[in-house]
Amino acid sequence: MKKAIAILVLLSSLVSCKWSNVEDNKVKENDSAKDVVLGGDKDKNGCLASAGYTWSKLNKECVRVFSGIQLLPNDAANNADDETLCAYVLFDDSGDNAEVFLPNQDDSLILKRSAKGKPWTAQHWQLVPYKGYQLKKDNQIVYAGDGEIGNKVTGSDESEDTQSGK
Repeated sequence: MKKAIAILVLLSSLVSCKWSNVEDNKVKENDSAKDVVLGGDKDKNGCLASAGYTWSKLNKECVRVFSGIQLLPNDAANNADDETLCAYVLFDDSGDNAEVFLPNQDDSLILKRSAKGKPWTAQHWQLVPYKGYQLKKDNQIVYAGDGEIGNKVTGSDESEDTQSGK
């Protein structure tokens, strides 16, 4: 009888310890979840920077600039593997306006062209359609790329091709 009581006391103490550890862990997990703010890096336009979204002044929506045309720095031999030093170009639906996102700059550039086949221009900048694209500042090539366009990704994570059912 003493053995049965001793075993019963031992089992109940082990079970109660087990339950208290599980409950403590749940409380700790809930506390740490409260400290994490999801989507806390939205910019003033509501674009989620951690997901790669940036506000497009031209298209008036959050876009992933790296899905546009990538232009490598003119000294690409030194920076070929560093995509953070690349410029990216997005166009509006008409193709008459281009938005250029330069590395380490908060504001994008809006360039306009006067006619098809002509360069897009603004102030000291020119985007020239030659062997892909060349971005010039004061007539000096600063960036160049082959003109390959990725899928434009906007507000959702689906490409426009997927959204339109193509």
